[in-house]
Amino acid sequence: MGTKNKKKLKKLDLLEMSNPQRIQLIKEVREKLRQKTVEAKLWQSLIDAEIVTINGNTVFSEQDSLKGLCFGDEARFK
Repeated sequence: MGTKNKKKLKKLDLLEMSNPQRIQLIKEVREKLRQKTVEAKLWQSLIDAEIVTINGNTVFSEQDSLKGLCFGDEARFK
């Protein structure tokens, strides 16, 4: 599956791009990396936590299994 996706990817040559295109691409890549780093840090802090509480409800503790979360209209189906 991974090899098929690699064949479909469009290869970019930064040297052939104009300066504004190159700068925009670098900004987008930098922002995506920043977001992934923040998300990874958030997940790590949740993993390290002994108890996770949202609005007074414990959704995770080391002794209990993870409980599901519902938002909006999904909560009425519980």
